[in-house]
Amino acid sequence: MKSHLTSRLYTLVLASGIFGGTALADVKLPAIISDNMVLQQDSPTGVWGWAAPGEKVIVKFAGKSADTAADAAGKWGVKLEALPAGTTGEMTIAGKNNLTIKNVVVGEVWVASGQSNMEFHVATGKDAAEEAKAADFPMIRMFTVTKAAKTEPADDCVGKWEVCTPQTVPGFSAVGYFFARRLYQTLKQPIGVIHTSWGGTPAEFWTPKKALAANPAFQPIFESWDKAVAAYPQAKEKYDKELAAWKEATKTPPAPGAEAPKPPRAPRGGEGLGSPSCLYNGMIAPILNYTIRGAIWYQGEANAGGPDLYKKLFPAMIRSWRQAWQIEDFPFLYVQLANFMQRHAQPTDTNWARLREAQLETLEVPHTGMAVIIDIGESGNIHPKNKQDVGLRLALWAEATVYYRDQEYSGPLPSGFQIEDGKARLTFRNGEGMKAADGGKIKGFAIAGEDRKFVWADAEIQGDHVVITSPEVPNPVAVRYAWDDDPECNLINNTGLPASPFRTDTWPMGVAK
Repeated sequence: MKSHLTSRLYTLVLASGIFGGTALADVKLPAIISDNMVLQQDSPTGVWGWAAPGEKVIVKFAGKSADTAADAAGKWGVKLEALPAGTTGEMTIAGKNNLTIKNVVVGEVWVASGQSNMEFHVATGKDAAEEAKAADFPMIRMFTVTKAAKTEPADDCVGKWEVCTPQTVPGFSAVGYFFARRLYQTLKQPIGVIHTSWGGTPAEFWTPKKALAANPAFQPIFESWDKAVAAYPQAKEKYDKELAAWKEATKTPPAPGAEAPKPPRAPRGGEGLGSPSCLYNGMIAPILNYTIRGAIWYQGEANAGGPDLYKKLFPAMIRSWRQAWQIEDFPFLYVQLANFMQRHAQPTDTNWARLREAQLETLEVPHTGMAVIIDIGESGNIHPKNKQDVGLRLALWAEATVYYRDQEYSGPLPSGFQIEDGKARLTFRNGEGMKAADGGKIKGFAIAGEDRKFVWADAEIQGDHVVITSPEVPNPVAVRYAWDDDPECNLINNTGLPASPFRTDTWPMGVAK
């Protein structure tokens, strides 16, 4: 009797669809295909999801239609062709069930990724209250990918599209929002930003395993993770004890003027966070079918300890994203590290200076752009609050190099170097109208001879050239500019955009004096 009842109950459950039945037959969509989304204009626009194997799916939007059948794994995808900017309406997806996506608009779509300075919210930035009050832009929308680290590529993520309003914008990525706002004001088209970032994370977390495995220089990344996994059980045991002690200690409020104890940091090696490619798997892979115009990126702080490796890693990451999206050479615009930490009285050499060099050299990758912010950082704050100018400077690159606006978009970038009569002559591109930002003498240049000892130098602007001299260095061989953690530098062009830090030598760290 018991067996008969159990069999009958199982049959009823299957019929109700709880264990698969009709539930598995339903057409399902990824989180990013949802209300308020922005679709990329004038490009084959991807729409995808899941259904029963072989199930026919029809997608309709703005008078266009595309159909397909789910494959053996239940996956399906279509492309909607050539949607014009400004198109609005509802999208319907029909299979054995019908779904309606509301308030869809067509415009420009950009991914915004990186670490904490991209994650940084409007609410914690400069003029937060005033910015929120003015943020009534229903044609700007942002999809924020919920943080997720995975050891293998995920099919979907968690998140939702939010329309920009004074109520929603405080939680937006500040750089993403100010970039989008400038583009919206310039292009007069809807702008969608897919924000996917995680503070404190290095570029190898955002790079697919295939790209990392292809270069022997990245092998230490895998070795480091293997060691963390092996050590995890013991590290986890220690962490659990420290966490219990911290919880006990924080039951009592700290004494007046005393700081509350900080919680212990969870060890690497357990869940996915910390493994190579973990954030590419959890926060990039799920959105790869979404058609985009390009990407903006603010990261580098977590890789500052290895600037030489970053020269290989960062370009590899960019190329791997383009391959994964199957959008050849999509624009990739990034932010160079800001001024931060100590300002040295004498010329020096630092990892942050060399990381900025790695970012500058990445401009050699086609269709990249770099916003220089060496003038708007904060010495004592790794998260400078002025994100308005960061978003603006990224947008200037996009307007000029992606949307072909005739305008200046970068500060002076080094393009040539020669020695003549005891002087170093530098040439620049994007250097029209070079001058000192404060109207005084040009600051930030150092010069060295064969002894590799750098001293501060005098700088004279001659058209698009800057001539560098010092009576202490009669026979110069190398010049550096803004080569410090928090350099004193003031070279700009006629639009007020700052020159990038750079050097003309290739001497290893510790060789120059």
